[in-house]
Amino acid sequence: MSIEVNNISKSYGTQKALNEISFSIQKGEIVGFLGPNGAGKSTLMKILTTYLLADGGSALVNGHDVMTNAKAVQLSIGYLPEHNPLYLDLYVREYLAFNADFYKVATSRIEEVIQLTGLSPESHKKISQLSKGYRQRVGLANALLHNPDVLILDEPTTGLDPNQLMEIRNVIKNVGKDKTVFLSTHIMQEVEAICDRVIIIDKGQIVADKKLDKLISADAEQVIEVEFDYKIEEQVIAKLENLTSYKNTHDMTWELTFIADKDMRPAIFDFANENGLKTLQLNQKNKNLEAVFREITK
Repeated sequence: MSIEVNNISKSYGTQKALNEISFSIQKGEIVGFLGPNGAGKSTLMKILTTYLLADGGSALVNGHDVMTNAKAVQLSIGYLPEHNPLYLDLYVREYLAFNADFYKVATSRIEEVIQLTGLSPESHKKISQLSKGYRQRVGLANALLHNPDVLILDEPTTGLDPNQLMEIRNVIKNVGKDKTVFLSTHIMQEVEAICDRVIIIDKGQIVADKKLDKLISADAEQVIEVEFDYKIEEQVIAKLENLTSYKNTHDMTWELTFIADKDMRPAIFDFANENGLKTLQLNQKNKNLEAVFREITK
């Protein structure tokens, strides 16, 4: 396992930030860590990166105990904190060279991470002259300098415009091809675009931990929009099996809600044939991650 968390707890005074949470992440996974503000996301990430000590429980990163072997943990992870700490008066290459010396890696690695994170067009500038998007790239480049097996990214896309979001998303996806990535964000579209799996935390406890596709489709509820070629009466549509609610949204178009383990679209098609109707449109309206997140943490 790349990350193992076992019954980790952390309190700030009387406030329980983390309440005996446990999970594990396998090598090569890209995992989104979601939760409302104050749910405990940053606290856990700081524990995994050895910036904070837990009150109880244990955690291993690449097999190293975060409590007793902090140095080994730090050398095996790349960390981009929520508030990206940069020396603004340094040039990009100067800043990366400073950190390369700290990690004792070859200077050739500087050019590699500049290319990897798309920093080349701005690499001759001082960090203070860079846009927020390029500053985030500098932070990512720094996190990747020593070629860590695990990347821990806390809100890596905060404050970026849509173009910058796309750029940073692509960088994370590319570096995630051969590394474990554990990232937190409030932008659900980023998780849907990047992550294989989602862990949701609320009030210091894990409330969901599933593969992204399984999380979105975990509920047996199906909402299907169908348009027939003729009007149909409510009492007829109500005969559909597993139907829990229905709404005539426009003329011959209906929004039908089912609770069923099987796909109900073939049943609607058969129903139409049996009643002398044709289906002009038949679309399943899937839930997105944002809707699932609201339901779980409401």
